[in-house]
Amino acid sequence: MELNFRSDNESPAAPAIMAALAEANQGTAWAYAEDPLSERLDRAFSDLFDTPTTVVPVTTGTVANSIALACVTPPWGSIFCHRNAHIVNDEGGAPEFFGHGLRLVPVDGPEGKFTADDLERDISANEGHGIHAYVPSAVSLTQSTESGTVYQPEEISSVCTIATERGMATHLDGARFGNAIAALACHPADVSWKAGIQMMSFGASKNGCLAAEAILFFNCPDLRETAERHRKRSGHLLSKMRYVAAQLLAYIEDDLWLKLAAHANQQAARFSEAVAQHPEASLEYPVHANEVFVKWTAGGFSRLEKVGIQFLAWPGRDDLARFVFSHCTTVEETETLCVRLAESG
Repeated sequence: MELNFRSDNESPAAPAIMAALAEANQGTAWAYAEDPLSERLDRAFSDLFDTPTTVVPVTTGTVANSIALACVTPPWGSIFCHRNAHIVNDEGGAPEFFGHGLRLVPVDGPEGKFTADDLERDISANEGHGIHAYVPSAVSLTQSTESGTVYQPEEISSVCTIATERGMATHLDGARFGNAIAALACHPADVSWKAGIQMMSFGASKNGCLAAEAILFFNCPDLRETAERHRKRSGHLLSKMRYVAAQLLAYIEDDLWLKLAAHANQQAARFSEAVAQHPEASLEYPVHANEVFVKWTAGGFSRLEKVGIQFLAWPGRDDLARFVFSHCTTVEETETLCVRLAESG
């Protein structure tokens, strides 16, 4: 029997989400996000974040990031983000495509994060050429990061302060936002609008939903029409948007999103303990959320594969692999992984 720890993208939808879809699948409803479920989104997310929130539902994280950033970045503008950010390495140029040529500027920083000083340094290094240079227009942070770590509220706030002083928009890629909040045990507002974030991509598909994401604008409803026109023009306005809205509403109801994420984080924590006890393998990054990056030998990883463990060999590295735990990873599966890791040592 093979066990899949490759990605939370490969997990099934949660039962509560499937139940919400079945309930939404009754009778007819107005199309193109004019249905009753879609119209509830603004209020539901405003309650969740304790501030007026404009919600534009979409189906993928790539389009959520790309539309959000295109709303605030001109073609001659630049977006500063971590060197390992998803928008740089995993979205096939979609942000540049939606932004008609905008530029992504990678910022270095350890463990998937960068600081306000890092941002200030790179903004300064990319300016001074007047009309010949791109205009610093936005900064994008990832929470939790591509290294499985999380930003503390004060870390986000300090970065956003620099961006605001520069007249730049602030964006949060929250593909695994639920895992970050479950790890931090804070209010979602603390690492979003209260910390200076103006808009975010609210991820749900990795944590139990089925092709359901949302672009959130905090206290800036004037961006709705721009985002909706990008969504329509790019072919991402679903006629039956009620099925996306139904998932998002069920996802945040009664803290389902946090319960699912907390379970995934707990499994990752258990595996990280097993790695720490291993005589040869080690952790590449601290484990904060639901991703565990393991540094080992190519031979060790090969032995683990031979006993039925699936994981992602990190591109460009034969000594690094990523293990991702999802809302439906069972305790038994995690224990089996820990045992097989020990036996393959």
